[in-house]
Amino acid sequence: MPEDITRGEKLIVALDVHSLAEAESIIDKLIPPVKIFKVGLGLFTLYGPEAVKLVKKKGGSVFLDLKFHDIPNTVVHSVKSATKLGAYMMSLHIFGCVDMMKGAVKAAREEAIRLSIDRPRILGVTVLTSLTEADIKEVGIGRNLNAQVLHLAEMARKAGLDGVVASPKEISLIRKRFGKDFIIVTPGIRPGWAGDKGDQKRTTTPKEAIEAGADYIVVGRPIIEAKDPLKAATKIIEEVEI
Repeated sequence: MPEDITRGEKLIVALDVHSLAEAESIIDKLIPPVKIFKVGLGLFTLYGPEAVKLVKKKGGSVFLDLKFHDIPNTVVHSVKSATKLGAYMMSLHIFGCVDMMKGAVKAAREEAIRLSIDRPRILGVTVLTSLTEADIKEVGIGRNLNAQVLHLAEMARKAGLDGVVASPKEISLIRKRFGKDFIIVTPGIRPGWAGDKGDQKRTTTPKEAIEAGADYIVVGRPIIEAKDPLKAATKIIEEVEI
């Protein structure tokens, strides 16, 4: 993993809740053991920048997971805005192609320099964890799932992205191909004690994901829906530090 990622930062908790009050309650329970929180489409659609500001106010870092995917100019403006908000990481869809991704990288770098802040990491989404081999064929992709993930990851690397978002099932393939300095963020994490996988189909446990080479794991429901979120998060942190 990149040298500046500490083991305590490997867990990202997804704030997939319905209000800022719920988000604040979760953050208050989990900081300081948890350092990074994901703000996704649901919370951001309701509260916008206030959701990001809340996490930062509490002392956390933000993975802004809005999966930007549009014409290059629109994504450039979005990335500038996310950089100005102080996002630690953000995501975009690799399907937006190279010009869009290169524009995003350039925009983040220039905006960070202008504001004298650290540049956010930009990650490309490969294939969603809810999709199967049959699903990608249904939308007209001729490659098998593993080959498609590697193809998209190669596009991301050539465009200058810091890494990718990929399911646990492709971690080792990506790590072998692209080396230790290519960041891999992995959703689809389900601890053995968590039960239902929900709508995610390509999943694994926290320990298995880290051992396969993930830099970060994203966990939502097994923590935020637990009776004791701190206890659940601590169990996962202890598992990935073994």
